[in-house]
This record gives sequence, C-alpha cells and structure tokens, in this order.
Amino acid sequence: MMTETIKIAAAQLAPVSLDKQATTDKVCQFIREAGDAGARVIGFPECIIPEYPAWDELIPMDRSQAHRLFRKLFFNSVEVPGPETEQIGQACKDSNLYAIIGVNERCAGTTGTTFNTQLLFGPDGSLLNKHQKYVPTVAERLIHANGQTGTSVSVPTDFGCLSGLICGENANPLAMYSLSLKYPVFHVASWPTHFTPEIEMQSCILNSTRGLAYALKCFVINSVGIIGEDEHIRQYLEEERRKPLATILGPDDNILAGPLKPGDGILYADINPSDVIVPKYAIDIAGHYNRPELFAQHFAKYFEGSGQEDSLRTLNL
Repeated sequence: MMTETIKIAAAQLAPVSLDKQATTDKVCQFIREAGDAGARVIGFPECIIPEYPAWDELIPMDRSQAHRLFRKLFFNSVEVPGPETEQIGQACKDSNLYAIIGVNERCAGTTGTTFNTQLLFGPDGSLLNKHQKYVPTVAERLIHANGQTGTSVSVPTDFGCLSGLICGENANPLAMYSLSLKYPVFHVASWPTHFTPEIEMQSCILNSTRGLAYALKCFVINSVGIIGEDEHIRQYLEEERRKPLATILGPDDNILAGPLKPGDGILYADINPSDVIVPKYAIDIAGHYNRPELFAQHFAKYFEGSGQEDSLRTLNL
C-alpha cells in the first residue's frame, strides 16, 4: 500500500485548561473530524491532555499559584491504560485512523510521579505504543520523571512505519539515529504551547524537524499546542509568542502544508508514502550511508582489558 496516496493530518488546538475529561472529548472530536475528512494518520501536541504545564517556566516554583496548578495537573493526568485511553481508542476505531497523542501521564498508585508521554493508537482502537520523553526539558524536570529508554517509538502500518518524538527529542541526534533504523515513513513531532519567552518557537520547530525530515527522509507532522484563555499563562507572554503554527514537511525538508492559521484547526496533506524512497538514493543513514563503527571509540573503554576486545570487531563497532 506504499504506492497509494493517503491523507495525513496535524492537529493544532488549545486544551480545556487542566480538565482531563473535557480535553479528551475535544481530542476525540478532532479525531472524528479528521476521519470524516479521510485522514489515515493524525498527530496531536505535547501533553495536550490535560494541558502542557507551561507555567513551569513562568511562575516561581515556590509560589502558591504554582502549587495549586501542579496539584490540579496531577489529579487531571492520564493513567495508562484508563478510561481516557479507552475513549480515544474508540474514536480511532470509529474513524479508522492512527493517532499519536501527547498526555501528561500519571504513574498509577503514586502521589506525585508523572511523565511526558506520547500514546500511539491504531485504527482498530488498540493502544499500540507508549513513549515517555527520554529527558524532561528545562523546567519540565520539576514535573516529569525521566522516561524509559530501550523502548520503541514506532510501529509498522500498512503504508509504512509510523513514529513519534516529543519536542526537543526531534533534535536529538542519537534518538534520530535510533529511529532511522526502523525506516519511518511518517513521523509525528509533538510540540507544546510555548517555549521560554526568549525563544522564537516556530523557527526552532522548523529548524529541528527540517533536519529530521532530511536526515531520515520521512514525512513530518508538526502538531503544535496553542494557548487558550488561561490567564496563568497568557499574562506572562506577549501576543506574538502565542502563535506557534502546525506544518507538514516532506522527505526533502520542504513544507508541504501550512503553516496553519492561528486558532484551533486541522492541517491536511495528501501524500504518497513511496516518495520517501528516491531521496534515499543519495543518503540513507540507516543503510548505505551508515557507519556504526563511528561509535567504537566510545565503547572501547568498556571492553579494554576484559578479554572481549574482539566483540567490537564482531559487532562492526
């Protein structure tokens, strides 16, 4: 099915602030809208359910306002599996599409541990994969634990491998290299509502994901959160800092669709998955352009004097 044209989609939306059920309802509404439009894949922003904790870089952590927000975030975070994942799975099944959705995940049975998580659902409604952000970025460390490593961030589909990474992970060269070995055709990059006020977010998103699209030779769905009427965020940001916009990139790093206009919406692009093949004629970092022995110097010290020096050569490292 890689030669068939399919429709892919990037969701751009504001959460219903720190309201797990209302935001889940909104996400499911977007899934069904994309399904009605014929989309087979849709990506959603980082921690869209119940809200990206944007205040963590805006309000000092010792303020009572930050404490109230964290408490409310914890009680509205998603346990996996749970009623929210069941509801989203049903929406994907009804719509016959794949969806990658960012959630603030609460570790079941704890009173404080949360993760920045991407959930990947299939068109049969099943939860196919869970990816926790490897390393929380900047002030996220106040809220999120380190994610597990050694887990996949991709699944096979009828029309090629579908993958996802969260925010800054899309610029992590080791994450990118690991992902390349799965030969992704579609990749969802989930982004938050804003970065620190001094960083121009749209430039950062495109700089990161254009490099990823070009290196991996895949389509990239940039799904971006937007800030709603939440005064605990809006009061700290100038208007121009509240306008990140969704885009869809091709395997040669060009913008195929977008940027989407400000506000809630879904960006679509009709693409042919086989268009990822010809770009690899020149550069395929998982194939003929791959030199894994470049890592040998970093591993050699672990083998030195162990009698296992030949292991490096056996593994082509």
